Amino acid sequence: MAKKTLSSRQKLVFRLAPSLSKPRNPIVMAARQSGAGSHQKSVSSVRQAQKRALKKILLKPEPD
Repeated sequence: MAKKTLSSRQKLVFRLAPSLSKPRNPIVMAARQSGAGSHQKSVSSVRQAQKRALKKILLKPEPD
């Protein structure tokens, strides 16, 4: 029987099935699926917005 070289034989190929890898951070995935979003505005930001609105009202000229 004649020796066959690797080029004439069927080459050995490793086929790896794509495994389902775990997410990098499971907490992030849970938060995304639960519909987590931005939090409420802070008390200081609400107060500043109210202060700006008050100044805007006070600066408006009164109709005579």
